[in-house]
Amino acid sequence: MPDVAGTAYEMISGMTPVVQPGLFVFITTGDPALVASLSCDAISTFREQEGLSMLIPLELARKSMLDVDSPMRWIALDVFSSLHGVGLTAAVSSALGEHGIPCNMVAAFHHDHVFVPAEMCDRAMGVLTALQNQAARYA
Repeated sequence: MPDVAGTAYEMISGMTPVVQPGLFVFITTGDPALVASLSCDAISTFREQEGLSMLIPLELARKSMLDVDSPMRWIALDVFSSLHGVGLTAAVSSALGEHGIPCNMVAAFHHDHVFVPAEMCDRAMGVLTALQNQAARYA
């Protein structure tokens, strides 16, 4: 178990990972027309120097003739994660990394979200559930 503070154990033990429906892909673009056509269906955006990174449904990417080679599954960590909370993201990404599962963490206002390669979703859920159970012993 990673060395984290008591409040982190509480967040981790109560995180209840839930797989959301659908497949998603990360894309990036500097094309204003493409941004306009995709933005209302994007579940996340982030402006970087290279362009606007967007997380969009796989089917939307296909219809827009974008790269769909790396479909991701979305796992919501169904626990309120304070914007000042410490340790949840580190514990989750470390646990997945220790099992060879790449992840992209997205922290939103109410919850944290994990995006993993679609074919690794079941393994990721097993790792996250084990992490949750282990943290419950320390919370």
